[in-house]
Amino acid sequence: MRDLINNLDFKRAISPAAAVADNTPFVSQILNRLGAEAVALAIILGDIADADATFAVTMEHGDAANLSDATAVPADQMNGSLTLAGFNFAADNGIRKIGYTGGKQYVRATITPAANTGNVFLSAVWILGKQNLRPTANPPA
Repeated sequence: MRDLINNLDFKRAISPAAAVADNTPFVSQILNRLGAEAVALAIILGDIADADATFAVTMEHGDAANLSDATAVPADQMNGSLTLAGFNFAADNGIRKIGYTGGKQYVRATITPAANTGNVFLSAVWILGKQNLRPTANPPA
């Protein structure tokens, strides 16, 4: 009853990397959510050195594996909001989250900085729940 890890799966979204000191977007790996009825993106923040930077989050979905058919995810197909998933310079060492409830097979997120001239460290992970097949692999595949 208290088993969580065998009911969830995790996929890399944005790998930890060297700090970014410009407005280059962070683009997640494309998630194939086949077999998962629930999806969330957890954004893990490190230090944000810039004193006026903001970071907007967007999500796209589609049925093509390369997302050549990508369209913006409508607000009614998200848990939470893009506004709440976004953050600014004051969010050092914080976490943001957003869920996807749509029916498309593939999902991608983008985090776009504005006015970022200092260092920012961040990474993100896809969390997949309500798996059709359990237990999920450990370590995650």
